[in-house]
Amino acid sequence: MRTIVDIPKEVIASLDDVGHRTKRSRASLIRDAVSNYLVEVQTEKAEAAFGVWKSRKIDGLEYQTKAREDWD
Repeated sequence: MRTIVDIPKEVIASLDDVGHRTKRSRASLIRDAVSNYLVEVQTEKAEAAFGVWKSRKIDGLEYQTKAREDWD
């Protein structure tokens, strides 16, 4: 999918420099940069969830078992 993005001239120049050195297109570098950013953001989001349960007064497995009893 194509999209239009405004990128400062300095960043384009840096991309072109890296692309020349690595023999990769500007588009390829941008795709990789966006993909890597999304992985990083998702990882941060997942890591933020760790420890959320520690303030609870009930064990996680005990809570799960009790919740599932209500299903019947």
